[in-house]
Amino acid sequence: MTDTEVISLLRDAVWLTIKLSAPALMVSLIVGLVISIIQTTTSIQEQTLTFVPKLLAVLVVSLLFASWMVHSMTDYTRELMRIIGKH
Repeated sequence: MTDTEVISLLRDAVWLTIKLSAPALMVSLIVGLVISIIQTTTSIQEQTLTFVPKLLAVLVVSLLFASWMVHSMTDYTRELMRIIGKH
């Protein structure tokens, strides 16, 4: 396996990690922002208030995107095994 192939595999792994984590991170960011705005407008300064809505939102997004995530990871793993088996 050449250095170029290893770098390509690592680049693909990092890109896949970004793609798979992006939906959950974006939803968590948006929910946190909305809760922060609500806390600011109502003067409620409870720090633990944001955890439950974020947790539920990330759970829902994970359930909605689970099929796509598993399919993406499976495709990457198959490609990785194909490349390893070739050498």
